[in-house]
Amino acid sequence: MRKQQLLCVIGLLLAIGCVPRVVAVEPRTAHTFRLSADETHPQATLDHARWLVGSWSGTAFGKRFEEVWSPPSAGSMLGTFKLFNGNTPEFYEILLLTVEAGTLSLKVKHFSPDFTAWEDKSDYVEFRLVKMSEDELHFSGISFYRLDADHMEAYVVMRNGDELMEHKLVYERVSLY
Repeated sequence: MRKQQLLCVIGLLLAIGCVPRVVAVEPRTAHTFRLSADETHPQATLDHARWLVGSWSGTAFGKRFEEVWSPPSAGSMLGTFKLFNGNTPEFYEILLLTVEAGTLSLKVKHFSPDFTAWEDKSDYVEFRLVKMSEDELHFSGISFYRLDADHMEAYVVMRNGDELMEHKLVYERVSLY
C-alpha cells in the first residue's frame, strides 16, 4: 500500500472512531496538567484508581495529614482527608470519585475544624481526569503519582491572585490494624 493510501485509511479510521483518539494535554505546572483547547477527557473507570484504596498518612503544607480511600463499590470511591498540626485539626475534606460521561470525576467538599462547610450546601470543587497511566492520575488541578505500593505523591494547584502555586503532598501507606 502506498504511503498516501495508508494515510487516507488511517484518517478514515480516526474519523469514524475505530482508532482511539489521543487526548492532548499540556502542562499546567511542573507536575500537573490540563486539557488542550477543544480536547475531551480520557475514558476511564474506577479500576484505574484502585491503587488509591487504603489508609495513608504524610505531609503537606508543612503539616501532617491522613487520607483514607474506600474500594470501588456502588459506582464510586469515597475518601476522607484531615490536615492537622500536632493535635489541632486545620481542615477536613470528603472526596467522591465517580465515573461521569466515561471519565473520572473527583468531587471535594472542604470543612473547617468545627465541620462548617467552606462551599455552599450544594457546591463542591470538581476535578476532571485529563491524563492517566498505570501509576499516574492527572485531574484538572491535582495529580497523583504512585511511586510504589506503599508510597505516592500528589501535587495540587492553588491560585493566589493571578499566580498558580503547586503544593506537594507526600504519602505513605499505613496499616489500620
